[in-house]
Formats: sequence, C-alpha cells, structure tokens
Amino acid sequence: MRTDQPTTTALEEQRIPVRAKLAAAWTSLVLLYAYVDILAFFKPGVIKDIEAGVVFEFDISQPLFTVFLTLMAIPILMVVLSTTLPARANRTTNLIVASVQVPFAAFNVAGESWTYFYGLGVALELIVLALILRYAWTWPRTARSATTAAPSSTNAPVRSRSTIERAEQRPLGSMP
Repeated sequence: MRTDQPTTTALEEQRIPVRAKLAAAWTSLVLLYAYVDILAFFKPGVIKDIEAGVVFEFDISQPLFTVFLTLMAIPILMVVLSTTLPARANRTTNLIVASVQVPFAAFNVAGESWTYFYGLGVALELIVLALILRYAWTWPRTARSATTAAPSSTNAPVRSRSTIERAEQRPLGSMP
C-alpha cells in the first residue's frame, strides 16, 4: 500500500533579529569598500601615483591616512555597535550613521573616469545603506504590558498568576 507524500517540504523560515541583520549589512558595506579600493589598485597609473606620493589628488601624509582610517573605522565599529547597543540607541545610531555614509559613498564616483566600475560599487553600497536605514527605521516595537502601561492607583505589589493561584488554593486563615 502506497501513501502519497509530498515530494518537497517547506523550508522553515526563522526570524532573523534586527541586530544580526544590521551587523551583516555593515559587514557587507565594509567588504564592498575594501574590495572597491583593492580592485582600484589595478587601474593603470594608480601604483605609480602612490609611489609618487599621491592618492586621488591628495599628497600622501599622516593626516590624510588618519582621515581615511577614521572614515573606514566608522562602518567597522558599526558592526560591533549594532550587536551591543541597547535597542533605542542602536536604532538611532544606525539611522544617523547610515545617513551620513550615503554622501560619503556617493563621493567615490565623483570625477572618476571609470564610471561603470565606481558606479556599480557606489550603487551596491547605496543599496546596503538603504537596507540598514530600512532595518533601523522599521525596528519592531513591543507592546507595553497592561501592568506597565497604566499606573496603579494603589501601592500593592504586582503578583504573578502562579502566586495568585497558590494563594487561592490555601485554606482560609493559613499563612503563606
């Protein structure tokens, strides 16, 4: 006797916490920044300019590299902050930092002759930043419970259901 069983089964959809989504998105952004910069070394003349002491149109200097490191450290630190900050601060920080990163990402395509390469890099970075903004903006909220939503008019302690049930089962006049 043969029973018909489905040949495919549905995959379980597990809810991914917002913190994990944000950390993954910031990690993706950092990797995009790094790979665009690494691949840019293969453009003709880039290494020669670096050896001559010039990056983009700027002279290579300690202050310039300090600025570069600071700009790169921001999304790198957001990976950690997205997993450790309290929810409210996390949401606000992600909204602010991602918003500031949008013009920084767009700057990378300004004045470049390799518009396909940098255009694709910037487009991908902007998509990831849009995801970060969306995840932070739509951060799920929890409903306040009835015991915390309305202030109590008495100073009686809040008792759990199990405490009340145990009290109801005791004979009258017995001590807890």
